[in-house]
Parts: sequence; structure tokens; C-alpha cells
Amino acid sequence: MTTKLWSPTTVGRMQLSHRLALAPMTRSRALSDGSPTEIMAEYYEQRASLGLLISEGTQPSDDGQGYMNSPGIYTDAHIEGWKKVTDRVHAAGGHLFIQIMHAGRMSHPDNTPHHRQPVAPSAIAPGTQIYTVTGMQDIPDPRELTLTEIKQTIEDHRKAALAAIRAGADGVEIHGANGYLIQQFLSENSNTRTDEYGGSIENRVRFALEVTKAIVEEIGADRTGFRISPGNTLGGINEGSSGPQTYRYLVKELAKLHLAYLHISQKEDEALLRDIRSTWGSTLLVNRGGRPLDNLAADIDAGLADVAPIGIWALANPDIVKRIKTGAPLNQPDRATIYGAGSRGYTDYPALDNLTPIQAE
Repeated sequence: MTTKLWSPTTVGRMQLSHRLALAPMTRSRALSDGSPTEIMAEYYEQRASLGLLISEGTQPSDDGQGYMNSPGIYTDAHIEGWKKVTDRVHAAGGHLFIQIMHAGRMSHPDNTPHHRQPVAPSAIAPGTQIYTVTGMQDIPDPRELTLTEIKQTIEDHRKAALAAIRAGADGVEIHGANGYLIQQFLSENSNTRTDEYGGSIENRVRFALEVTKAIVEEIGADRTGFRISPGNTLGGINEGSSGPQTYRYLVKELAKLHLAYLHISQKEDEALLRDIRSTWGSTLLVNRGGRPLDNLAADIDAGLADVAPIGIWALANPDIVKRIKTGAPLNQPDRATIYGAGSRGYTDYPALDNLTPIQAE
């Protein structure tokens, strides 16, 4: 069967030779101040054949940090660290979008540089735990953002996007998914505000749109992507009965901005995906999560997607593009080393020409 998977495509300013991409995955290998490390540059360089690499979630401020050793993009040290990453990715023929992720309530004072209470749309805890230097701890109640602080958070995203471009990134992806700050504003059970950022669908979507417009003004629509995960319940999120309509409205408004792409983490709502496809005029990335690799092209060939990002299998196989093309065997991912374990399970997965594939423990 003929497939479009290996046909070229244009995403924003980028000319890509195929329809695969690297999905964003937290790896927790940055320095304690959020600066990217040499080993991070090696990791992304190894995966440059995927063409479009979307980085791990990267905080735009001290308040935005959720996890230990996650990278930032708001200081000169962060910019210098990311410059090493982008230089090596570009030299290897790839492109890098830095994902801007404000964790919101999905944080703990022990994980942030200022050790302050997490912030959120409303003072509602997610009811889950997070890993800290002393092990797993309950996530505390967050503090509700004031209107002034919401405006400052929007500016933090704007400045982070500019910092990403200064670091040599090809663009940024706005993280509106997976239970973090933007999805907290979208969701009925995490946003109980009664001002212009809460209540109606239009109000709950307002923060996402204002962040996006600020970034577009700063770096251009063709260097801006947006990620959503409709129906995702991570971090205690429950979008309620209005969830599908919230995303239909959000996507309709985002489409007016002519972004480089929309990235959807799709679970079960096929009707919603089809509506989004019909509404969205530019590139659509669809990440099914758990889909067999031999079925990667299904959405592209069906016209439901333009690009298929790969997550866990790209983590374990730096030459995943070659392996898929040739039908070669895959390294099995070691899930025990996904987060913060140095080079082990990060940059030591062998390519086809090297040693025996690593097996998960």
C-alpha cells in the first residue's frame, strides 16, 4: 500500500522530508537551575533524523516549574544551554521547537527555585502526588492567580518564546495539555473563577488564546505550535460535559491565528478529532499514544493528520526513522531510566550499526 508517511511536507518555515516527529517527553536531565546540559544536546542530536523535534516541557518562569531538573527558558544561562542543543540539532539536519510548559498546580515548593506555593486558576489541589528530592509527596493546595499575575504569566510566556528564538530554536510549542496550567484554565473542575477567565467556555479559553496571541506577536505564527489533549485526566483534570465543545471553540479561535501546527494527543473521541481536522487549516500533528508503529501512517493516509509524532519508541531508538523504514528490530525502552538517570537510558541506546540493543530491566 502506498503511504504518505515518507512524503515531504511544510510545517511553518520548515521543509521536512517525511511525516514523523519527536513527541515532547520530560526527561529531567537539566541542571538544578534549569540550564540544559551537554548530555541533553547529545540526546536531541541523536534523534535529528526525525526532522521536527519537540522538546521536553520547559518552564517560562520560576512559578512554571513542576518537576525536578526540568529545563527553563527565561535566563541567560538557559539560553546559552539551549543554544548548544539547537546548534547540534541543526548541524545534524534537524529542527527544534521548544515546548513552553507552565506546570501550574502540578508542582511542589521543593521543586522550584523560590520554594513557593504552586499557582493555578483556582485554589484547588489536583489530589495527587509528585516526585521531589525527598521522594513522593502530596501536591499542596495552590494559590489562585490574581488578574495582575495572569497578565504577568502571559508576559512570561511571551518572553520565554523570544528567549527560545534567541537560543536558536525554530519555534515553540505552547503546552495546553496533560493537566498543566493552560488545561487547568480550560477544565471545569480546576477553574471555578467568576471573573473573565472562568465560567463560560469563552472565558475559560481566554487565557490560552491570550498566551498564544502574545507569542505570535513576539515571534510569528509560523514559529508557533499549540498542543492539546482533550479528555485527558492527568493531574486530576475533569473537563466535564463541556469538554468537547471547549476544544471545538478553542481550535476555531486558534485557527484564526494561522499557527505552524496544532498538536493533539488523541484518545477516544473520533468525532472530535474529525471536527478539529475540518476546522484546522494548517498542519495537524496527531499523537495516538500506544499505537503500534506499523500503524503510524493510518491517520496521515486517512487525511486525519499531517504528521505522526513518536514518543517512547524514539526515546529508546535514536535512529527510529531508519528502523521503521527498514523494518529493523527495536531497542526496548527501559522505563526505570526515563527520568533523571544521567546517560543511562538516555544517550546510550545503540543505533543499528552499534552494539546489541539494550533490553528493559
